[in-house]
Amino acid sequence: MKKTLLAVMALSLFAATSCNKAGNELSSGVCLDNLDTTANPVDDFYQYACGGWLKSHPLDAEHSRYGAFDVLAETNQEQLRTLIDSLSAAKNETGSLADKIATLYNVGMDSVTLQKQGAEPIQPYMNEIAALSGREALQEEMTRLHNIGIYPFFALFGEADAQDANQCIAWIYQTGIGMGDRDYYLEKDSRSMSLRSGYVKLMAEEFALSGYDKISGIAADKLAKMVMDLETRLAKAQYDKVTNRDPFKTYNKKSLDEAETLAKAVNFKKYFAEMGLPKLTSFNMCQPEYIQEVAKVLATENETAIKAYYAWNVINSAAAYLSDDFVNANFEFFGRQMSGTEQLRPRWKRVTGTVDGAMGEALGELYVAKYFPPEAKERMLTLVDNLKEAFGMRIKDAQWMDQTTKEKALDKLSSIMVKVGYPNKWRDYSGLQIKKDSYFANVIRSNEFDVDYMISKIDKPVDREEWGMTPQTVNAYYNPTTNEICFPAGILQKPFFDMNADDAVNYGAIGVVIGHEMTHGFDDQGRQYDKEGNLNDWWTEKDAQNFKDHAQVLVDCFNKVVVATEPDTVYANGALCLGENIADNGGLHISYLAMQNAIKKGQVKNQEMDGFSAAQRFFLAYAGVWASNIRPEAALQLTQMDVHSLAKNRVNVTLPHVTEFVEAWGVKEGNGMWIAPADRVVLW
Repeated sequence: MKKTLLAVMALSLFAATSCNKAGNELSSGVCLDNLDTTANPVDDFYQYACGGWLKSHPLDAEHSRYGAFDVLAETNQEQLRTLIDSLSAAKNETGSLADKIATLYNVGMDSVTLQKQGAEPIQPYMNEIAALSGREALQEEMTRLHNIGIYPFFALFGEADAQDANQCIAWIYQTGIGMGDRDYYLEKDSRSMSLRSGYVKLMAEEFALSGYDKISGIAADKLAKMVMDLETRLAKAQYDKVTNRDPFKTYNKKSLDEAETLAKAVNFKKYFAEMGLPKLTSFNMCQPEYIQEVAKVLATENETAIKAYYAWNVINSAAAYLSDDFVNANFEFFGRQMSGTEQLRPRWKRVTGTVDGAMGEALGELYVAKYFPPEAKERMLTLVDNLKEAFGMRIKDAQWMDQTTKEKALDKLSSIMVKVGYPNKWRDYSGLQIKKDSYFANVIRSNEFDVDYMISKIDKPVDREEWGMTPQTVNAYYNPTTNEICFPAGILQKPFFDMNADDAVNYGAIGVVIGHEMTHGFDDQGRQYDKEGNLNDWWTEKDAQNFKDHAQVLVDCFNKVVVATEPDTVYANGALCLGENIADNGGLHISYLAMQNAIKKGQVKNQEMDGFSAAQRFFLAYAGVWASNIRPEAALQLTQMDVHSLAKNRVNVTLPHVTEFVEAWGVKEGNGMWIAPADRVVLW
């Protein structure tokens, strides 16, 4: 886990293509080829709005999920590749930023050297781990691994203090299980059991490839079994995904003395000192019960098993940057078995992603200069203002809130910080070293650079100018502790934002994105933070209960959605996806009102274009955002781990709650898209 864990609610978007008219005439923004006019929009709006796109964009072997978002993201990746290629072709000063970008890319693309090196880049770590002896040495090794961005047991990151959002403090968060989610280790369904078998097979194969079996004198399959047993023990102690969404349950500030009493074997005083924080006196222990179990593992678990666990953490972190044997083994499990992907991504895409991860803002500065028009930012800021105005109107008109809560909600709304396009200041990469020794060695140096950067922020004021995404990212986010919404340059292009289309589609696409992110400040998590970013219950008891009652209807609604029937029946997780579903619901209502206001001002054509009214174009644009083909394995994986509902459900399960949609398309009782007015959820 290379990057810090950010307390952000990201949109995880899928875009759709649009067809524009030539010349200066504004188009409708609706691409008729994307529609499936054989489908009835009142029964299956997703198929009607996206069916043509789905048919013309079948899944290829490289993707387990392919939406028009991926088209846009890959266009951005091609643009990054062009920028990197231009740097590689130039004569760069040794040690310059351009030289670092070019060198890292070239080392990653050098497949001949990677094959020749094999497991050599991780041998020092394997030898070091095998030689460990004693409990103190095991604790020290955990710290050494954390310093290079590999996180057995738990992760350290810097984030705002939830009770003092102006101050950055240390957070300790549960990690350390290779399959990523506790339920994969604990559930008894056939898919989970099959994945556990596949995971053990992967570990055994890569223990043998790494040579750790020979170094330790223990057979690879036995090492894999040790790690599986240990990770299962950890999984049993971890909070589940829904519990981790509760900001109060994951805020447990402890002094170092309290932490020592709670989890003595972790030795947090020594840990923080060796992580570069010798003066730290307190931190947030997000999941105390889990950390207690980690302490028990460090104190009582078989030392050989802990060493195997450390070795596996290194191997699993390194596999993508080693020879093809490692890369292919990882792909067979994490790519093919877990998500259904049939083919590994081309090397250039994987390496470009690595460079982007290591020096994202450096690439972002180049990206913005070449590909982001200044007028897009100006127009976007106007849209944000229009959405804020509409949100304020909806808060004032909300029937389920009293005036006291409304006033506080309006105050928080007016305080939201807006970030568009790119940051005002760029990150300094002068301290990052990139060499020609090995791909993995450079990744480790990048990890160390990022860890040092993160450590430097702890116990200091929060930098509210810092961005949680790079400018080239095709996404958006809301951060509750800074009360900010952010829209990187990467998303401010067609089809989300079409400078040549009538704004009905822009309100349906980027407008809903804006409203979605604003609503995150008032969803089941975000509403618990005040305008300053502090955890603070600013709701009256009655209004808080009204909110929960409305939200529960959404939970129940999505819980009934069947994701798969074979080999086991799997339902959507309404509680896990509640925040995103509230944000979709709110974003639609807010942006639609903003469009109505714009119509009154003459900014949107209230007439038919290409046979569709402005209201219909709005909802077609929203649905088109979610056009996406997906493999069954990927649908199950996302249902298990992702806080976002599946794309189709974000249309067909969300839109029936929006009365304006029902009226625009003439949905009647008995139609597939019908929900009785009394059962529709309207929060924002």
